[in-house]
Amino acid sequence: MSDPPTREETLAGTAVYTPEWLAEYDNAVLGEICSRVWCCDRSVMLDWYDRHIGERHVDLGPGTGFFLDNCRHRSPRPRLALVDLNPSVLAEAAGRLRRFGPVTFERDVLAPFDLGAERFDSAGLNFLLHCLPGGMAYKARVLDHVRVHVEPEGWIFGSTVLTDGVTHGPVASRLLESLNESGTFSNRTDSLAGLRAELAARFADVQVVVHGSVALFRARG
Repeated sequence: MSDPPTREETLAGTAVYTPEWLAEYDNAVLGEICSRVWCCDRSVMLDWYDRHIGERHVDLGPGTGFFLDNCRHRSPRPRLALVDLNPSVLAEAAGRLRRFGPVTFERDVLAPFDLGAERFDSAGLNFLLHCLPGGMAYKARVLDHVRVHVEPEGWIFGSTVLTDGVTHGPVASRLLESLNESGTFSNRTDSLAGLRAELAARFADVQVVVHGSVALFRARG
């Protein structure tokens, strides 16, 4: 996409997350679709959280809060911040994580965003990039926007469904087309090579691991 995405295109990637859909998300998406269609069980993404989350963590696009609810935190009272453009997502995730007292920020991550003076030990971008509009070079600006809020040695990590450079079954290919047509996904040109290039252009320490249709990534430095 040569022109910047419109506001409507930005909102399309988050509009599907209504309270009704969020109530089904853990079972439908993180359960059935992840394991059977994307061929990446949610336990793989949960382990990614276990390995990289810091004591002070900011999550961009937290969904239902499933991973922050179930991962192994560094302390019994982690400091959590949740960032999303959709207030329903923030309410769902914050309610689920209320024992930790998370703070919430309604922000568009494709623009520089303010989280106050606090710096975090890690940032999670799980299943976020494929929902952001524009090509990989455009949507990767979220990495620039979040890194200013993370300590230099803190991990920025997450996962995304790619279109090129990964393995798709026939169901995955059909679902990708449908999700892109509806605007829920915007990843028709997202490739493994493109993801690696955008990470390597910004960070010294980068790893990308592929499971089925999904690339898990981590970066710092």
